[in-house]
Amino acid sequence: QVQLVESGGGLVQPGGSLRLSCAASGSIFSILNMGWYRQAPGNQRELVAGITRDGSTTYADSVKGRFTISRDNAKNTLYLQMNRLKPEDTAVYYCKASVVLATPIRRDDYWGQGTQVTVSS
Repeated sequence: QVQLVESGGGLVQPGGSLRLSCAASGSIFSILNMGWYRQAPGNQRELVAGITRDGSTTYADSVKGRFTISRDNAKNTLYLQMNRLKPEDTAVYYCKASVVLATPIRRDDYWGQGTQVTVSS
């Protein structure tokens, strides 16, 4: 089994910054694509940013130039640096990982439990 644990959320003023982390643990052989998603009340969960194992990235238009996704493959950890935060960035942020498990060899997708980000003055 695999666990994803997010951290780093909180309350921040508009224009401020936060850094989210997502640590994966368990019977991991390899982690393929990883991503950050968010869900605001009344809205569907949406992709914020994604990253492949070799570091290729993609971003939602609403966060381009403000957010940076990165990963440390040695630590099985995903990051999201969020700068110039806006009230509309307020949401629960979730990490997702496509994981290759060791025994038996198979691929499954896993989600973290979510971390709240609130941008407000």
